[in-house]
Amino acid sequence: MTRPDGKADVPPQGEQAHFRALERLYASAPINRLFPSQLSITAPGEAIIRFAVDESVYHAAGAVHGTVYFKMLDDAAFYAANSLVSDRFLLTTGFNLLFTKPIKSGPVRAEGRWVSGKRRVFIAESVLIDADGEEVGRGTGTFMRSKFPLSSLPGYGR
Repeated sequence: MTRPDGKADVPPQGEQAHFRALERLYASAPINRLFPSQLSITAPGEAIIRFAVDESVYHAAGAVHGTVYFKMLDDAAFYAANSLVSDRFLLTTGFNLLFTKPIKSGPVRAEGRWVSGKRRVFIAESVLIDADGEEVGRGTGTFMRSKFPLSSLPGYGR
């Protein structure tokens, strides 16, 4: 394929190819039809998920339900960890969540960061940042290698 400047597109290779494949895998997950969002893996061990919230995800007291906090914090931490693993899909084995402020509406981002572990068990943390730049939640998760090769998962390959 050719770019507008006449140069040929060069497909990403190495870790960049892995990062783009993880982003495609995230986008292909059926759950994300319920929670529209976009994943960007920015560097090894780092991931950002951008999404918006409105009253459709509120609980009875008029703020975003904890389900949204958990899903986005878990996903950001998970993909930060899985960015370091190119052969297997990781699984969440535990996740601790802290709600620091209610979210009302608007854009939110979940920022995930790998903390430790590179063999069997990985630890990663994440924070939710609201439209005002304030932290509204944080979490820490443990993740371990599954039996599922990434290459076997729909969405990971091209």
